[in-house]
Amino acid sequence: MNRDELVRYLDDVLESAKFGDYSPNGLQVEGRAAVFRIVTGVTASQALLDEAVRRGADTVIVHHGYFWKGESPRVTGLRRRRLGTLLQHDINLIAYHLPLDAHPGLGNNARWAQAMGWQPQGRCGDQDLVWWGSMSPAPLEDLARRLEQVLGRVPLVIGEAKRPIRRIAWCSGGAQGYIEAAAALGVDAYLSGEISEQTPHLAREHGMAYLACGHHATERFGVKALAEFLSRETGLACEFVDLANPA
Repeated sequence: MNRDELVRYLDDVLESAKFGDYSPNGLQVEGRAAVFRIVTGVTASQALLDEAVRRGADTVIVHHGYFWKGESPRVTGLRRRRLGTLLQHDINLIAYHLPLDAHPGLGNNARWAQAMGWQPQGRCGDQDLVWWGSMSPAPLEDLARRLEQVLGRVPLVIGEAKRPIRRIAWCSGGAQGYIEAAAALGVDAYLSGEISEQTPHLAREHGMAYLACGHHATERFGVKALAEFLSRETGLACEFVDLANPA
């Protein structure tokens, strides 16, 4: 498949033009024109790039790419090494950030809900990134145990263990800042990837539980689903590589 054809296809599927984002979506580093083997991963770290080289990939697709707003534009240090690896091996780097959080079928929030058995009922917040819905009623401690089983890590829980939970809101990654939008929905709990100093105070004062479930852990879903989708729909060799990250 031609690289530019692939990028146009992904732009269309993920509706990337709808989003105002913090880094460029789509092709970030140009490699060879013909695409045969793709590796997907959460972040375009040096470890992922090295694994792509080892597996003979010509294209890497990630959720967290490069060129974030506010970053220094200097190509030095680890940035030089990462870009050097891509350019030396003629590998394409393609990244989709918010489009891969928000997609109704392939996105992190959609697939997180699917894995947990939640029933999405609506969306709110900036660019409709926060999802809300319901789950089978259970104590907060049971929800935490189920999250540990699904995500492979113990969530940080703010709230009483026996508190009954039914109405929830969730947003993958570093979305603790949307807790006010979640509270306005009157949910029993809000779940995201990270936690900030003020998050426990806001959760308690709004009378809701909060669970920090891991940035990496909650954002593996989209790139994994995208690898499966591309394999099925295009016939390209495409595999998800999960590199351990405790954050």
